[in-house]
Parts: sequence; structure tokens; C-alpha cells
Amino acid sequence: MKIAKASVIVTSPGRNYVTLKVETDEGICGLGDGTLNGRELAVASYLTDHVIPCILDRDPFQTEDIWQYLYRGAYWRRGPVTMSAIAAVDVALWDIKGKALNTPVYNLLGGKSRDGVLVYGHAGGKDVEQALEDVARHKEMGFKAVRVQSGIPGLAATYGIPNASGRYEPAERGLPPEYEWSSELYLRHVPKLFARAREVFGDELHLLHDCHHRLTPIEAARLGKELEPFHLFWMEDPTPAELQESFKIVREHTTTPIAAGEVFNSIWDAHDLIRNQWIDYLRMSLVHGGGFTAMKKAADFAALYHVRTGFHGATDLSPVTMAAALHFDTAIHNFGIQELMPHSEETDRVFPHQYAFRDGMMVPGDGPGLGVDLDEKLAARYEYQRAYLPINRKLDGTLTDW
Repeated sequence: MKIAKASVIVTSPGRNYVTLKVETDEGICGLGDGTLNGRELAVASYLTDHVIPCILDRDPFQTEDIWQYLYRGAYWRRGPVTMSAIAAVDVALWDIKGKALNTPVYNLLGGKSRDGVLVYGHAGGKDVEQALEDVARHKEMGFKAVRVQSGIPGLAATYGIPNASGRYEPAERGLPPEYEWSSELYLRHVPKLFARAREVFGDELHLLHDCHHRLTPIEAARLGKELEPFHLFWMEDPTPAELQESFKIVREHTTTPIAAGEVFNSIWDAHDLIRNQWIDYLRMSLVHGGGFTAMKKAADFAALYHVRTGFHGATDLSPVTMAAALHFDTAIHNFGIQELMPHSEETDRVFPHQYAFRDGMMVPGDGPGLGVDLDEKLAARYEYQRAYLPINRKLDGTLTDW
């Protein structure tokens, strides 16, 4: 079997997605996701102009060799564009493997380690009470774990809260909008939010919170300590991780579990965090972390240090990556939890899939390969539209982390 053809499909059913379709000379096709939020066309070009010509006529079963060829052979290693492109190829090839062998991808990764994948949903509101109403709605839907964000008094807009009715979608059409931010107002507010959440929902429901890289290490340490009485499942991305050892300060001051890594694109971004046990959950996704081949090694490395996975699963990843993540989550031993931010109905129609939600968990389906497809005719109706994540400025106008 050889790779006969590969093509890139860019579609925008509500938001932009980059999909790689790899076809073999035996008629088997595999799909990979190469979406990079706000930089989609850079990955599409990298795939079309530089990667696809290099993989034609190769054996799709040689996933390890092809991965190393694309990573080491390019000389310029790592980076979100490169790693997203490599991931698109890698996931598509594993999809082909599963279809050729007539088995789900999770069987190629070691088989089932669990019957279902624990997922968490996103609840938010303009104030505490509205946020708690959304938590209650998620609980009624069957969620056993919920991320909770709320508006902050004194700020016009807040991360995680939709600007209008409907689902929260951070990518906005056009050029990046600018939001305002105050860590001082935030730090005063969040403990009150979770005090009320525990008062209303008790201790059984898993509660999570995303700081979104906005705090200094000592601010994050203070917040983690103040949240300890409310037993959060995790505090996510409390501080930027370029300086990995900054997490040492957070770890030394709080027992609140820490998750990090949705912006990582290599195990080296988390090497010190893991081996020093400064984090409890690795958030790096399959699409930005290089695909199955790379992430299996990252998960095995993390397992040595009691670090579990908690993959990014927002709508900036297509259903192809959600399907891939669920196969991965089903198979590995040190799985922790999977983020679930449901796609729009139009996105689900473009990417019909087998995975499903039931009783607080997701299952990947038992069909061969990933169990997700692409309706190319429908995809062609949704043309690419420029969209960006917002930009954050402090109240005095200083640019800060969004």
C-alpha cells in the first residue's frame, strides 16, 4: 500500500477548520486535523507546499518513520505550524491503519483501558448566579464535571462568557477585538464564585476553572491556596509557561491540582513541568502536539511522574481531533479527563462522526479507524473567513496575556 494522493480542505462552518485527506492506491482514505486557531492558512500552505510532496508514494503504515522524517528532516523543528501539519499527517495515517485492519484506532494503541471517557463541559454567566444556573443546566444534561467561569464585577467582558445568547466562541470574524483585564478584580472575585458553587452543588460535582495564563506565579499561588477549601478538579493554565520553573512557586504554595499546556506543541514545552511534578494534568492536544505518534510518547513520559492527561477540546479543534482524542483517551492508562466544547450543528453536519455523549462520558465508537468523515460538497459551501482570538489590555492600556 502506498500514499497516492493528499489534499487540504479549508472550510468554515461557523469557524475555520483545516483538514488533510490522505488517499492510498488501494482506495483507503484517512483524515487528519491541521487547524491552528487564527493561523489556519499558514498550516494549509505548509501542508500543500512542503509536506504533501514529501509523503507521496510512502507506506502509510510507517507512521514512526514518516513522523521522524517530517520532524527531523525539515531541520526547523517544533512550532505550532509545523507540529499541527505533522499531526494532520500522523492522525490521517493512523486512520488509514485502522480502516485497513478493520479495527478502531484505540485497538492499535493498546485496546480499551476504560468503557467511557470522562468529559467536562463549559458553564458560564455574566455574574455568579447566572453561571450557577448554567452549571445546573450542565448537571441536568448528565455532566459529572463542569468548568465554571463568570463575569467579573468592574470588567465589561470576561474570558469564557458569551457576548450574546448562545454558545461561547472566542474566535471572532475580522481583526482581533480588544478586551480589558484586571488581575486584582479577578483574584477578589473567583473564590466567591466557587464558595457559592459548592454551597449550591455540594461536593459530588467536579468543578474546574481556567485562569487562561493571566496571573503571575505568586498571584496564581495565592488563588490556588484560596481555592483549596472548594476542592477543584484543577486550576488550568494559572501562569504563562515559557519559564517552566515558575510553576514551582505555584506548586509550593497550594495543593490545588494544576493543569497546563493547551498552547504547547512539543513534550519539551512540558519536560520540566512533568519531571519536577509541578503540574498534575497535561493539556497539550493531539493536533498541536504532533499526533498519535508524539502524544503516546508524551503520555508515557508523563505517567512516570504521576501526571495525567486532560486534552484541550475546544471548538478550535475539528471533530477529527475530537474523535482522535477519544480513541487516545480510551486506550492510555494515565488518562485524566477530556475537555468537551460541543461543535455547532453545521460543523457536525460537515464532519459526520460516530462518537457520542452519554452519562457524563464520551465514547469514540467501534467502527474502523477514527469513525469520522468529511462531507466535501457541504464543506465547500463554507468559505474561509478571517477570524482571530481577542487581545487583552490591562485597565491602564498595557498589553497582557489573553
